[in-house]
Amino acid sequence: MTTTRTAIATQHAPGAIGPYSQAIRAGNLLFCSGQVALDPATGELVAPGDVAAQTRRVLDNLGAVLEAGGARWDSVVKVTIYLVDMNDFATVNTIYGERFGKAPPARATVEVSRLPRDARVEIDAIALAE
Repeated sequence: MTTTRTAIATQHAPGAIGPYSQAIRAGNLLFCSGQVALDPATGELVAPGDVAAQTRRVLDNLGAVLEAGGARWDSVVKVTIYLVDMNDFATVNTIYGERFGKAPPARATVEVSRLPRDARVEIDAIALAE
């Protein structure tokens, strides 16, 4: 079985800052790369140190990638959240919960020592695409 592999890119999310795609669509699966809180217009980190503002920007960026790949929030099946400080979990969790309905996706949350551009949070996702 051969599955088409297509790179997804949108100007409504920050461009890749390394050798990777914003997302890859393989069949009806969309694999979204991790998003940090970069403003797509400037490429700069938003609200350094403010995990709430960064989480909102990360989710906006991720939403733009999902849309470009033919997916929606309710089609997300797996998410990984990376935090530089697990003490930020409650704040991130509250904002994250606003994006999902009654059946949120499977999820893992891990603490890491550092993220690109010294962001406080990074989120990646796998979704079903239309």
